[in-house]
Amino acid sequence: MKNYLNFESDIKNLETELDKLKDPYNQEGLSEVDTNKISKIQEEIDTKLKNIYSKLDPWETTLVARHEDRPKSKFFIENLFDEFISLSGDRFYGEDKSVITGFGKFNGKSVLIIGQEKGENLESRIERNFGMMRPEGYRKTIRLMKLADKFNIPVISFIDTPGAYPGVGAEERGQAEAIAKSIECCMELKVPTISIIIGEGGSGGAIALASSNKVLMFQNAIYSVISPEGCATILWRDPKKTLEASKAMKLSSRDLLNLDIIDEIIEEPLGGAHRDKQTILNNVKNSLKKNLDLFENMNSNEILIQRKNKFLSIGRSKGFKSNSSINESLSMKETFMDKIIKKFSKKVITGIIIILIFILLISYF
Repeated sequence: MKNYLNFESDIKNLETELDKLKDPYNQEGLSEVDTNKISKIQEEIDTKLKNIYSKLDPWETTLVARHEDRPKSKFFIENLFDEFISLSGDRFYGEDKSVITGFGKFNGKSVLIIGQEKGENLESRIERNFGMMRPEGYRKTIRLMKLADKFNIPVISFIDTPGAYPGVGAEERGQAEAIAKSIECCMELKVPTISIIIGEGGSGGAIALASSNKVLMFQNAIYSVISPEGCATILWRDPKKTLEASKAMKLSSRDLLNLDIIDEIIEEPLGGAHRDKQTILNNVKNSLKKNLDLFENMNSNEILIQRKNKFLSIGRSKGFKSNSSINESLSMKETFMDKIIKKFSKKVITGIIIILIFILLISYF
């Protein structure tokens, strides 16, 4: 059974009609396939899909990124890599099933694959914790990234998470420290690293694995510091203002490419990646091959410097205005005491205070 989003109601009706025409023997009174009508309806579906998906607003893009049928990390790992060997455990606490990790081969060359996995049905989603990693998951990826670095093996990460798991147990086991260590590890690697945001790239849960030489992003994926619902609740105290929040956060692939946050957009089939998984698979394969080839003639120091310069350059030329448009009522104002402190040195102020205390003591006795 296909799943449709709320803005796809017309497409749902047309595809329901199309399915009936393709299987006429389930309908009384029909005994042959009307190929002309099928072609006409298919053309109408394609036209509507093109019109809808060419004008998606940021909130609708978010809904597409969260689509139930969207291909997950497990799908890409199973279909892109050969001889994949899954590795588990962080050697400190346990195994985190929300992230799949292991070594495999891409075009005959060894790579480390990391994939945040949401799950495909209710049972697997609960088992995978809806793609929200715990500290042990990040510590597992750190362990394997260091191993890959030791043996000069490139790292490929598939990002798809609403964010790191915010539970009490995760916080007790050092969630923030694990994310920080993961970012640090990603930045220090001397092997090529490529991250692909295939669905949701949520907050620190995503950046912990997306601090890479190349950050690629699906056309209808999102990448943000917080969910639109969370942003709307904080800024407007109204979780329904998701459209306003989505627009303000610049979470779409086009916005992020313009801001130089990501390096490349991987085009999706008409209607989203879930409508033609083979096409999106080929697009990812071609993009990975192209980006891995870029690092073939670079040594370890050049790879490290390229990654550091990439992140240091973010915001230098785009995204920030030279003249601040912040309302004066929200900016810091200089007080009378601030002016005095600027005028006199700390030693002079200290001397005045000592003299005042001395005068007070004399007058008291």
